[in-house]
Amino acid sequence: MTVLILTKCPPGLRGFLTRWLWEISAGVFIGNPSRRVRETLWAEVKGYAGNGRALLVYSNDSEQGFTFESFEHHWQPVDHEGLTLMHRPRKAAVESAPTPKKGWSKASKRRRFGGR
Repeated sequence: MTVLILTKCPPGLRGFLTRWLWEISAGVFIGNPSRRVRETLWAEVKGYAGNGRALLVYSNDSEQGFTFESFEHHWQPVDHEGLTLMHRPRKAAVESAPTPKKGWSKASKRRRFGGR
C-alpha cells in the first residue's frame, strides 16, 4: 500500500498522479503500485511540486511495516532506535501559533476600565 499526500502542489501534478493512484481526498492519494512505479512517481512529484510539499508512506518489511519519505516538509522522518518517527522542529511550532493580544475580550476590557 502506498499513500502520497500533497500540499500546495499544482493541479496538473494531481491529475498526473490519478493515472496510477486513487485520490480519496483533496491531495491524498492511495494505491498499490510496484516499487519501480512508486519510485518514478516520487521522482515526478519532487520535480513538479513547485512551492508545494509532499509526504510519501509505503509498505515494507520492517518492524513498523511502512516507511516515510518527505519533500520540502517541515516534519522530517528520523530513525530512533530502529523506528522511524516524524520530527517536528520546535521553531516551526512556535512561529505558526499566533499569540492573542492582551485584553482582546470584552471581559478583559470591562476589568481594565472598571465597567460592567
